[in-house]
Amino acid sequence: MSTDNFYRAFEDKYRGSRELIKSRLQVYLPFIKKIQEIESEPKAIDLGCGRGEWLELLSESGCRVQGVDLDAGMLESCRKRGFDVAQKDAIAALKELEDNSCWIISGFHLVEHLPFDVLQALIQDALRVLKPGGLLIMETPNPENIKVATANFYLDPTHTRPIPSELLSFLTEHYGFGRTKVLRLQEPQHLHADESITLLSVISEVSPDYAIIAQKHVDRENLLNFDELFIQEYGVSLDTLAAKFEERLIKLKLIEDRLAKIEAISAEWESFKQKIEDSIIWKIYRTLKPKSKKIK
Repeated sequence: MSTDNFYRAFEDKYRGSRELIKSRLQVYLPFIKKIQEIESEPKAIDLGCGRGEWLELLSESGCRVQGVDLDAGMLESCRKRGFDVAQKDAIAALKELEDNSCWIISGFHLVEHLPFDVLQALIQDALRVLKPGGLLIMETPNPENIKVATANFYLDPTHTRPIPSELLSFLTEHYGFGRTKVLRLQEPQHLHADESITLLSVISEVSPDYAIIAQKHVDRENLLNFDELFIQEYGVSLDTLAAKFEERLIKLKLIEDRLAKIEAISAEWESFKQKIEDSIIWKIYRTLKPKSKKIK
């Protein structure tokens, strides 16, 4: 990776401010708090730690954290904030860790940069390093979002290809994780209440990111602590938004049909009135109709 701070400047411009990213990462804290019910100061490693927003959030939550990244400019930002970071490859960093030694392994917008065989190795090593019940968190752009999949994803020159959530889920399950949850993220909040879904919404407002949270097998008692988080639904899928859009089109068609019927009835009435007014009987009635007298 270049050391001219290109990638740090790129993220500052296109990913968002530290404050914005840190606020988005709050969605993972309920999972971390469940870990802390088992161990109060869990050990965590963040692969591709970037500017250190997640390190900061975990540290504030009481976790023991370390980060690795290949970009010197990013690591400089982390060191200024006092974080334990190293310039290392993610796989190399995992291989240095002992079996069952970490509670949390994370990689935010990392997996889309990796060749597929490296991604497979990362997931297998993560499973080895995690304690029973530990969590692997991988966040990446969501190819369900049409604009992300066809345009925004390729803005970053270091991306390889979009990874569907079905593939990333399958990988964690295939290599032995106990269960996996998909979290769709960062969609506009109005979508949850607004029924006026437009075609533009379907194209560009499906959750632009998603995360896989994979949990290593653990005894049933500790597993139950996490159940409420794993059964929740997060974000908005393409299928959901497309269905809402189709439902809106159906409603608009029904309204259009009813308006057309009202217009047809109105036209028939006007035609009927005109026929009556043109009839001989009506003309005679109008001629013979007594004029109303004003009451004095």
